[in-house]
Amino acid sequence: MNAHPRDSEAVATEQGESSSATHRTLRIATYNIHRCVGLDGRCDPGRIATVIRELDCDAIGLQEVDNTPGPAPTSMQLDFLASASAMQAVAGLRILRHYGHYGNALLTRHPVRVVRRHDLSFSWREPRGALDVEVEVHGAAVRFIVTHLGLTPGERRHQMRKILEIVGDIAATSPVVLLGDINEWLPLGRPLRWLHAIFGRRPAPRSFPAAWPLFALDRIWASPRANLLVVRAHRSPCSRVASDHLPVIATMEVPVTAGSSSSD
Repeated sequence: MNAHPRDSEAVATEQGESSSATHRTLRIATYNIHRCVGLDGRCDPGRIATVIRELDCDAIGLQEVDNTPGPAPTSMQLDFLASASAMQAVAGLRILRHYGHYGNALLTRHPVRVVRRHDLSFSWREPRGALDVEVEVHGAAVRFIVTHLGLTPGERRHQMRKILEIVGDIAATSPVVLLGDINEWLPLGRPLRWLHAIFGRRPAPRSFPAAWPLFALDRIWASPRANLLVVRAHRSPCSRVASDHLPVIATMEVPVTAGSSSSD
């Protein structure tokens, strides 16, 4: 399957709303790849790579990346996806399960400045983490936080409090983007309300299950200095079968540092 061109909705928004020389428009996404296991039960990293190329993004937060070492065709998924998309990969904290190393990751086309990995684990529940990556975008620093919250309400509240501590001191002054599978099935869940208080209420397209999306589990938020323009679920023949989640994609504006070239 060939990579799709950028959709007309996003292109129109970029042309119509990002004309200022002091801002640049980026495409970002969040995608729970489900260990590259599709709705047909097959583990096929090539299909996930096809979807990533369709997205044509500057940065993509990934969840459920199985990066098990070994010679099998399905091993080292993060390395494969980075190579197939010509992007730099940053791995988060690894969760050791019976089938290997598993966790969050970021793919980016921009230089990586700083990487931080935060443990969000709660009691005896499955270990969780947040990957916190600062990248350089046309002379400006933008922080991407990639996470995947737990399955129980108490677990998510604990994890969200930790994320709010990470975000709280920087969101007002720096571009911060939160990408993740938040696992909130109810539209007014408490962790969502906490995030809305900092980032504002953001569009929440339905992304799960991929074949017939009913729930907005996968979310993108941006601080006021990283203005979101368009947020939508990416639907294509491949994305409907490659994982049990659809990717959610957004266009956003970030400020450009004075003196950087607007043609970079």
